Amino acid sequence: MNEMTIEKFIALYDFEGSVVLLEGKRNVIEADTIKLTELGKILTSKTKHVLFRSGNALGADYYFSLGVTAVDSKRLQVITPYKNHRKIENIASETISLDDITLTHDSGIVYQSKKNLKMEKLIDQYVAGDVNRNSIKAAYIIRDTAKVTGTDDIPPATFAIFYDDLSNPLQGGTGHTIQVCKNLNVPFINQQIWFNWLIEK
Repeated sequence: MNEMTIEKFIALYDFEGSVVLLEGKRNVIEADTIKLTELGKILTSKTKHVLFRSGNALGADYYFSLGVTAVDSKRLQVITPYKNHRKIENIASETISLDDITLTHDSGIVYQSKKNLKMEKLIDQYVAGDVNRNSIKAAYIIRDTAKVTGTDDIPPATFAIFYDDLSNPLQGGTGHTIQVCKNLNVPFINQQIWFNWLIEK
């Protein structure tokens, strides 16, 4: 992926049914906020078919989403951990919450989520319907998984673009989502690649 240019990305992934994740850390370096929004604008204006998917979180998700919706709000979809999650800040045209998804212990989403061994017990609790302030943490991990795997009703991700903490990478929800991409062979890049796209434009 080190040689992925914006031109190659568009040639490979701008097709009907393509779903590209735009997401990352909640803590964004202040100087980078404009870069995330700019990338969202550029990708939406230079592609015709890509549906952009996010998790409606603070930080990178929001700044990427601002860029997409500035060009075409109909091409932003978010998957949320529960209904009305950050409802006021949600600027997507389509929202799917885990409340709308039937989760069973043998579903692919749960299987991939439980590869996050730290969350395994909480995921079992949540899927069993025992929702409390501890097990609700599992909803965020399951949401992060579903963004990649898709569901019976929504397609899986085709490609993923992340904003990670390069000083402490692959941690938290972003790290989990990247790991799911690796498990399922979904190609992805982070800002080490896409920052260069802003220069290439």
